[in-house]
Amino acid sequence: MARAIWKGVISFGMVVIPVKMYTATESKTPSFNLLHRKCLSKIRQVRHCPVCDEYLGSEDTVRGYEYAKGQYVVLEESDFQKVPVKTIHTIDISGFVEAHEIDPLYYRGSYYLEPEELGAKPFFLLREALLATHQMAIAKVTFQGREHLCCLRPLDETLMLHTMYYHNEIRPPSDLVLPRRQAEIAPEELKMATTLVNAMAKRFRPEEYEDEYRLALERVIEAKIQGEEVKAPAAPVGKVADLMSALRASIEAAKRESAREEARTEEAARRRPRQHG
Repeated sequence: MARAIWKGVISFGMVVIPVKMYTATESKTPSFNLLHRKCLSKIRQVRHCPVCDEYLGSEDTVRGYEYAKGQYVVLEESDFQKVPVKTIHTIDISGFVEAHEIDPLYYRGSYYLEPEELGAKPFFLLREALLATHQMAIAKVTFQGREHLCCLRPLDETLMLHTMYYHNEIRPPSDLVLPRRQAEIAPEELKMATTLVNAMAKRFRPEEYEDEYRLALERVIEAKIQGEEVKAPAAPVGKVADLMSALRASIEAAKRESAREEARTEEAARRRPRQHG
């Protein structure tokens, strides 16, 4: 596990639980450097002060807040640690809710929590209480320069912390310019669409999904390294089909895929070594 990004305590009523926080996700997207096209050298991003006509190092810069046009107040790194909120060092639980009450729209980032040795018993007690009550804890915590609304939930043998957007950070769908319905949906159309949904229903297995764009991009990179020509795929030509015809064709395709999936599952079961008791 990588280095902890935050250390502090969970405040649960009068109970205090020392914990560490770790990032639960990582990007697999290839990273690129900006190069000078002429010589393919990696370029440097320089800080330049146009008033003093000086190039600056990181030690020459400070963060400033513009409180009036052209007027700044400087905040040193130590000032950020003086912000008078207890969530700088505390995951402050304010209540508990059922998971279905939180719309996924509010979720932001995912983090693992790990108890310090002295906090192991109350940590696992909180986890068991959440499992027993089917509840999630609502809390606040400050890290990475802001106070996050968050929720805590059990996952395997630990607790997950999900940061969340505040309500005033969510853009309402009323901002969208949606077309009005041209006609009512016919009962037969709804029936066919429901049949298609049921035909495509399956268990969510995240390991079945991969970032196809990333894999294809890596193949393009490898081809460029080998000096091979890379051809762009042809754009698909989309035809607007009759809705009912498209639904029928989609249902048939889904049934065929379901049959193939069943066959693959049965074949895998046959190949699996039998347990001898």
